Amino acid sequence: MLKIVIAGGFGAGKTTAVGAVSEITPLSTEEYLTEASADVDSLAGIEAKQTTTVAFDFGRLSLPDAPMPLELFLFGTPGQDRFVDLWYDLSRGAVGAVVLVDTRRLESSFTPVSFFEDVGLPFVVAVNQFDGAHRYHPEQVRTALELPASVPVVTCDARDPNHVAGVLLTLVDHAVDNAATTSRAGHVPSTTLQDA
Repeated sequence: MLKIVIAGGFGAGKTTAVGAVSEITPLSTEEYLTEASADVDSLAGIEAKQTTTVAFDFGRLSLPDAPMPLELFLFGTPGQDRFVDLWYDLSRGAVGAVVLVDTRRLESSFTPVSFFEDVGLPFVVAVNQFDGAHRYHPEQVRTALELPASVPVVTCDARDPNHVAGVLLTLVDHAVDNAATTSRAGHVPSTTLQDA
């Protein structure tokens, strides 16, 4: 059983990704956007968005046919910067994170990328290919986000269960490789977020 965090900017597709791949009815804390949030939650580029996550999303995915059978517990974060303190709680005990990126609003990706770099949690970047959005090569996104070569960057459609499952497997592989590299280097991993 592995805990995975799905993060990203406001409107990047986190709730959609959890819902697409979860084998159970996902727990969602979506609330309607109101006039009160208009000053802090910019809808530029995502004008059709009507709801937002205010705590977290939860889903579960079993992968019995993986090389090692896996059960993944998925925790989707709220995307706004004002919820960063909650990200610490959601990341506790996680094996890694997926940062969903919306290239129409790339600036919203810097906070989650910096967060996982700062806390030392392995992560992958998944570029959510929205309908009508310009398609960028993953290496262009890597350059724009100033990511090291060690961080996998992939593309996906957060509505497609197979795409999301592929991203999750990429993360699991990356987290395992990261743990093996850390172990070979003789580093003691930080337990700040690893203790459940």
